[in-house]
Amino acid sequence: MVKLRLKRCGRKQRAIYRIVAIDVRSRREGRDLRKVGFYDPIKNQTYSNVPAILDFLEKGAQPTGTVYDILRKAEFFKEFRVSFDKKESKKKNRE
Repeated sequence: MVKLRLKRCGRKQRAIYRIVAIDVRSRREGRDLRKVGFYDPIKNQTYSNVPAILDFLEKGAQPTGTVYDILRKAEFFKEFRVSFDKKESKKKNRE
């Protein structure tokens, strides 16, 4: 299963996170399938490669909670009308 999650970069006390598509079994700093954006919590900046994110979501990739919140703040789901609901996906996984 593929997830969209954060990968830490930068130096000490100045973390910058890349948003990457990565296999679930890989560790945080493991080899990613593709870099699809970045998030800077200090400057509160976000960049996302929209076609790549849409492609991975259509193929069934699941964003982690934090990545979901970052994309929601960037109004990604409103803008592109992606039919993905965080709560519904959790219910489906439990069944």
